[in-house]
Amino acid sequence: MIGKILVGFIALQHLGFLVLEMFLWTHPVGLKVFRQSLEKAQASQSLAANQGLYNGFLAAGLIWSICQADASFARQLALFFCGCVLVAGLYGGWTVSWRISLIQGGPAIIAIIYLIINDNF
Repeated sequence: MIGKILVGFIALQHLGFLVLEMFLWTHPVGLKVFRQSLEKAQASQSLAANQGLYNGFLAAGLIWSICQADASFARQLALFFCGCVLVAGLYGGWTVSWRISLIQGGPAIIAIIYLIINDNF
């Protein structure tokens, strides 16, 4: 159950990223979260929407792992999609801001370690 809670948190996080990047990028909330000016946000709006869509795909895969009836396959899905999130978080931390590694990669590495140590999901 703990593994599903961890993976569920990451899925919710990525659904939130989807909303922020696809729908609130130029809104005051999005500007504050991503610490950017309206001009910069408007210039990068289509790129952000694309990023948001990919975050939605990650969320869908994580949700799939939670809903999968076969526990072994569910765990494999969770490990794969958490791995994708970790790589995205590390890359974002390297290319944009260390905060991305912490916010996105942190929960992913915790979930991965938990799933590796605990053979159940």
